[in-house]
Amino acid sequence: MAQGFFHRFSNLVSRGAGKPLTFSIACGLIILWAVSGPLFGFSETWQLVVNTATTIVTFLMVFVVQHTQNRDGEAVQAKLDDLILAVRKADNRLIGAEELTGHELHKLRRLIADRVENDQQALEEIDRRAAERR
Repeated sequence: MAQGFFHRFSNLVSRGAGKPLTFSIACGLIILWAVSGPLFGFSETWQLVVNTATTIVTFLMVFVVQHTQNRDGEAVQAKLDDLILAVRKADNRLIGAEELTGHELHKLRRLIADRVENDQQALEEIDRRAAERR
């Protein structure tokens, strides 16, 4: 239940936070705070209000944004996994690559780079032979 609520809440907040209106409201609040400075004598309390508010909002937004990014990342991985399965020449060992360690990922990327290089050499050889036939 709590996870479903947080999911819905983070969707709502992340969509809302990225809108121009939200940015405008935030700018308006900062301007209002700055303009109120002389009224409060630019006191430490006046400064503390904006520092505390921005710290709290930033702290909470980290969790909302991270949740949204994790979900988006998982969706992209699912789509990529489906594409790997759909393409006949694709290497099915790449499915789940996001679960590998850094060292394993480096080895995997090196293997893929070697395959690309070999494919490139094969293409260059085909082009060379085709040019000789002309």
